[in-house]
Amino acid sequence: MNKNTYLPKQDMIKRKWHLLNANGKVLGRLAVKIAELLRGKNKVFYTNHMDCGDFVVVTNASKIVLTGKKLDQKTYFTYSGYPGGAKFTPYSVLMTKKPEKALIAAVKGMLPKNKLANKQITRLRVFKSDEDKHNAQIAIPVK
Repeated sequence: MNKNTYLPKQDMIKRKWHLLNANGKVLGRLAVKIAELLRGKNKVFYTNHMDCGDFVVVTNASKIVLTGKKLDQKTYFTYSGYPGGAKFTPYSVLMTKKPEKALIAAVKGMLPKNKLANKQITRLRVFKSDEDKHNAQIAIPVK
């Protein structure tokens, strides 16, 4: 048996840009796909302790669909750290004002709970409308 294992060096990892259109997509299913791309699970040399993921640009976040009664029942929770600083925002309000926050929160929940996730979430760019500020990078459209 061959006991050699290939681990890529950090400078050998080539990061690609992926473009996702969230028009009519379900929030959770879209978040799973984004989390896979951010972690690098689509690559051959994926290892869970290394940061080998790609950049992801998401457009049309305002047109994300929530299934069932989640729009009325689900809440977004933030806490300032002070007594009485808890805020519960229903997703019906969150999806009208800041839908990109809802998508980022869903993706963040699917990443590992460690320092590696902080690096990975910084490679996610979410836009409310169809405009893409990252036209200089050649993005690969994802189906």
